[in-house]
Parts: sequence; C-alpha cells; structure tokens
Amino acid sequence: MTARVSGREIPEATVARLPVYLRALNTMLEHDTTTCSSEELAVAAGVNSAKLRKDLSYLGSYGTRGVGYDVDYLRYQIAREIGVTQDWAVIIVGIGNLGHALANFSGFRTRGFRVVALLDADPALHGRLVAGLGVQPFADLDAVVAEHSVAIGVIATPAVAAQDVADRMVEAGITSILNFAPSVLTVPEGVDVRKVDLSIELQILAYHEQRKGPHHGGDDDSAPAMAGEAL
Repeated sequence: MTARVSGREIPEATVARLPVYLRALNTMLEHDTTTCSSEELAVAAGVNSAKLRKDLSYLGSYGTRGVGYDVDYLRYQIAREIGVTQDWAVIIVGIGNLGHALANFSGFRTRGFRVVALLDADPALHGRLVAGLGVQPFADLDAVVAEHSVAIGVIATPAVAAQDVADRMVEAGITSILNFAPSVLTVPEGVDVRKVDLSIELQILAYHEQRKGPHHGGDDDSAPAMAGEAL
C-alpha cells in the first residue's frame, strides 16, 4: 500500500461514502477478517468495486496485488481521513423524544464522538438525567461550548426553533451542525450543515415501494391525489 495522498482534494460524493467503507471494515474486524479484496469490500459497502477503487485511490490506498487490502490499516487510513481518530465533543439541543434517543445512541461513542452536554429551553426538563447527563438550560450554550471546545452541534428541536438554535450555535463558535429538524437552515460561510430528514427518507422508500407492483402500492387511482397533497 502507498501512503495517503496529502493535500489532494477528495470529491464530496467520495467523502460521503468513506464512512460507509469504514463501517464495513469495522464489521470485518469484528469477524476477525484481516484482509479483503476490493470486490468483497464493495459488496459489504453496497457499491460497485470500480467506484470503491476510485474512491480509495484518493487516499493513496491501492491494496496489494494478489492479497487485497489490509483491513485494519485501511480502516485507520479512512478514519484518519474523515477525522474520527480523535475525540470530538458534541452537544445535542432539543431533548424531546428524538433528542432523548440520540443521546442514548451508542454509535456516537464508538465512532469517535463524545456527547458532552444536552440542552433544552424547557425548564421542566432541566436537571433530568438522560444517558448519564443532566439536561441543561439552552442559555448555558456559550459556557458549554467554551468549556468543552465543542465544534459539532446536533439540532433535534421542532422546526420553528431550529434557525434560532443554529444562529446561537454559530455565535457560540460551533462550525458544524447536524440538523434533524424539518427545516432548511441559513448559516454563514465556513459553517457546515448536514440535514437528516426522516420523513423525506420515508417518502423516497414509498416512491420505490409503489413501483414494485399494484399489490404493494395500493390503488393506482389514488396516486395522483397523494402526490398532489405531498406537494
């Protein structure tokens, strides 16, 4: 294997697939798999092998001819490239049902992210323990960000509050936001936002489901009306 290509720009589509490869490699390691071919990794990640090889070439990792990839080494390469070899402090704002579930999500801790604070504007929630953390007032945001050097904030509030929360996060110094609220956020240049809209993902699944056949999609006569309502 060659060394990582430093300073080389990686396409956004490739960046989006790197965590998928990392997850597949972690699963392989859990099953004591030490080497794998590009075809095996591609199948595990759900992409074609040519695309995978192209993606990994941006890291300078081509594998060894006749042997394939060293699973642990490639996992480290990808983890280093996307920045999860270090510990990232994360805060969650909005501790309703979704925020509560996110706080208890073990995947944060095992992927290099440490939830350091839970904040909510509802006084009835303040002091309540969730995943071992006491819910703090949203007014504590600036102090929490400064204390823990937080760069990543998660928004799990209702849509109506999301923009105000994002504005406050940016003012506090947060430069990366994961938004679960069903709203589009406006942020200044230099602040990255990733939006997770569960309803949209379900609608995409419904689109594919209704095309599997009449026994899946229901009465065809109802489709135009439903589409109109969705718009």
